[in-house]
Amino acid sequence: MTERYPHVNKAHQYCRDILSGKIPACLWVKLACQRHLNNLARENDKKYPFRFDREKAERICELTELQVHVKGKWAGEFIRLEPWQCFIFCSGWGWVQKKDGFRRFRLIYVEVPRKNGKSVLAAGAGNFMFLADGEGGAEIYSGATTEKQAWEVFRPAKLMIERSPDIKSFFGVETFAKSMFHFESASRFEPVIGTPGDGSSPHLAIVDEYHEHKTSDLFDTMNTGMGARSQPMMLVITTAGSNTAGPCKVLHDHIEKILQNVIENDRNFGIIYSIDKDDDWTDFEVWKKANPNYEVSINTDFLLQQYQDAMQVAAHRNIIRCKHLNQWLSVDTAWMDMLKLSKCKDVSLVVESMKDKRCVIGLDLASKIDLAAVLFLFYDDKEYWAFGKYYSPRATVDKPENQHYQTWELEERLEVTPGEVIDFGLIEEDVKSFCKQFQVDGITYDPWNATQFASNLSAQGFNMIEISPNAQNFSEPMKLLEAAIYTGYFHYDGCPVLTWMFSNVVAHYDKKENIFPNKISREKKIDGVVAMITAMNAVLRLRGAPEQTPGIFFM
Repeated sequence: MTERYPHVNKAHQYCRDILSGKIPACLWVKLACQRHLNNLARENDKKYPFRFDREKAERICELTELQVHVKGKWAGEFIRLEPWQCFIFCSGWGWVQKKDGFRRFRLIYVEVPRKNGKSVLAAGAGNFMFLADGEGGAEIYSGATTEKQAWEVFRPAKLMIERSPDIKSFFGVETFAKSMFHFESASRFEPVIGTPGDGSSPHLAIVDEYHEHKTSDLFDTMNTGMGARSQPMMLVITTAGSNTAGPCKVLHDHIEKILQNVIENDRNFGIIYSIDKDDDWTDFEVWKKANPNYEVSINTDFLLQQYQDAMQVAAHRNIIRCKHLNQWLSVDTAWMDMLKLSKCKDVSLVVESMKDKRCVIGLDLASKIDLAAVLFLFYDDKEYWAFGKYYSPRATVDKPENQHYQTWELEERLEVTPGEVIDFGLIEEDVKSFCKQFQVDGITYDPWNATQFASNLSAQGFNMIEISPNAQNFSEPMKLLEAAIYTGYFHYDGCPVLTWMFSNVVAHYDKKENIFPNKISREKKIDGVVAMITAMNAVLRLRGAPEQTPGIFFM
């Protein structure tokens, strides 16, 4: 007897196999599967606004499997969806609103390593929304920042139609050099470089490799153009990247919070294939977690080759882990192991809980036109707790290339001062206000750029600690900070500004093996980390010392 809903059954079995441990998976995959099963359990609740439409879930899978592979060893053969692909299609397209039957999810976010068959997902979704979703005049866009990337989805979608003559004939599809057209519904499917023109009204917008986008302009333009559609969808399929301040990482973090129930959003579906933060990446077994198409489109020999390259060639390590384990790592030779740092993140940490701790404030006021940092470093005999405050002038924040600054302003993580330069007077008042609330042993500063600032505070009785930025002053505290992070004695609230700055630090070593922080590039700021290192320098001197008396303490 033929199963009525074979793909739905396969999807649900996948969820059960993930949660039972039969299929190895990271936390984010487990949470995505658990979310789906939890939603099914609520389906019959009259107050629950959604239901799972098995017919609609089947349709997208069935249409995709009527098309053929267009490259690789299966070229010309009919597509057969793997259980994880069935789950994404069934959950993403199967959930509908009870009140009108329109689709529930408006954003589908899939983060999966390279070589795992994401083009089948993207092209299959595009062709379904183009031909079989019942939308008149549907506009389907494969969007990217470059023409080459835009074609990475559109080309296989077009070839899948052209090499499936029954599909092409049944639907009456015309394929052209740079577009496809469906006459019956007046729908079209085409690649878009940059942003679609005025008047565009996407029914489906596919954003491939979103991690490569410096801004969210394309995403935002697509999204805002969907207002006239009854059930539009944004499909983001990407690998991890190295830009932890970019729009993709912001979306990645948003999806994590949804999966953890930190925030509630019934319109976003997300799944992230990676390894867990406590996993040892040098254990090849955990690589299977991150690669759902292991031994299907990605074989053991290939993955082992990547693993061995990462183990043997330090310069290749981060890019391989980024692309094949989906870990957000800098592809440059960075100082900090960002996974180690992520284990120090405690989002429940608040500065008000530090009343009984000693504190040193580190300042980095090197730039008056970009970013300034004030780092509050609390400490005891062996542990450290860090909080930061960051400042930038309005003229800098409003530059198109500083979209991440704009996001941080909205999140109230960046203090924006009017005009072209940072208002150091505001920073001074914030520092004084902080010192009234906490036990501050000293305030570090660089004499090259903050002498007047330090003089003002010193005259008011604050203990100012002069630290010049050189290897002699930075090496030991930088090593101590690194050791604290690696051993779990460092804690911070997960602030994305500080996380980004950590990812931008490159370690420079001199002939005496002293270490000094440099930045990857001019645009990559490290002010918060520099401020923390100077604060750590002061802690080395002050730890265990009696309460400081006001005055200037020179290093």
